[in-house]
This record gives sequence, structure tokens and C-alpha cells, in this order.
Amino acid sequence: MGLKVVITGATGMVGKAVLLECLESAEVDSVLLINRSPIGLQHAKLREVLHRDFSDFSAIEAELQGLDACFYCMGVSAFRKSEAEYARFTVDYTQAFLAILKKGSPQSVVIYVSGSGTDSSEKGRVMWARVKGRTENLILNAGFKDAYAFRPGFILPQKGVRSKTRLYQFFYDVLRPFYPLIKRLPSVVTSSEVGRAMIRLAQQPQTLKHLENKDIRQAAKG
Repeated sequence: MGLKVVITGATGMVGKAVLLECLESAEVDSVLLINRSPIGLQHAKLREVLHRDFSDFSAIEAELQGLDACFYCMGVSAFRKSEAEYARFTVDYTQAFLAILKKGSPQSVVIYVSGSGTDSSEKGRVMWARVKGRTENLILNAGFKDAYAFRPGFILPQKGVRSKTRLYQFFYDVLRPFYPLIKRLPSVVTSSEVGRAMIRLAQQPQTLKHLENKDIRQAAKG
């Protein structure tokens, strides 16, 4: 039997890339999306649940039963946000989701998309890094079958995925002619590799729980 997967943040660049890899993979049987707005994609494997209140997921508890893996790609920019506001989106929403997921799918593997430079000590000077660190620690200690924190640096988009952040997408567009060269850099990971690495780790556990770009690339190779 293939994996039954739930993905959050599928309307974003990373989440969309992970979704595409799951739909193409013979190792994934079904994909459940939890979104605020429709993604506008149809596929035999795909089912989408629209949910507005990300502080409380109890209304969709029945949807989160018997899942093998959760690819948690939801996130927001810390730009112009206070630490309390950023923590509400990043920590509190994640905690609310995991609480309901744990009830119905305690044996699932949870993989969280964090970021390069995240502060596991939760005490550093950089606000977003502290908050991301709290979220990583929350997930890694939530008691699921297994859990990982992906810390990608530069992600090279593939298969037409685009960033929702205009400034980021502008730079991607400028750099597009150089993609073949950039892809060769060891500090770069492709969006497709992120998705493939998640699928692999959901099936084949490893001891390394915090994965930087080079680790993600290695995991994607299988």
C-alpha cells in the first residue's frame, strides 16, 4: 500500500512543489490538502478540504484519520510582524493542527518546512529564527511515529511552481537564465528534491532530524 499524505500550505511555492511530487509518485496513494482557498487542481489522488480557522481544526477531525504522513509546508513571512503575531501564525497554528492530527493519525511521519538559520535554542537574537526553532521543537517532540525539520536555504523552483512573494518571484525570474548553473551548486536544492525527500523519509526513517540543503538532496536520491 502506498502513502496516505496530508499537505498544508499547498498554495505556496514549496507546498505546491511537494504536492506535484506526491501526485507523480507511485509511492503515494492519496493526498489530502488543507487550504483556506481552492488550489484549482484536479487529480484522481487529490482531495481538498477548505478550512478558514487555523486556530482550531476540530471541525475537520474526521478528515485527519489514518494518515501515514504530514508534509507541513504552511508558513508566512516575518516581515513587518511582531514576534507575538509571527508566533501566532507559525507556532500556535501548527500546534492546533498537530493536536487534531495526533488524535486520528498518531503513527504518521511529520515533516516541517523550516528554514536555514533556524535557532533550536529559541534564545537567539533573530526573531524569526527563534520562532521557527520553537516550531521545530514542538514538532520533533510531539510524539508522532517520526518527525523531521527541513531547513532549506536557496530553493530552485521547478515544474512551473512560483513564489507567492512578489519580490522573491522577481529574483527567480531574473535568475532563470542561470538555473542550469545554479542547480549545480551544493548549497542549492530544487523544489522537486524537497518533495522527493519528504516521500522518501516518510517511508525510510533516518537518525538525522534537521536537514539542511545538502541533506535534503541526499535524502531525495533515496
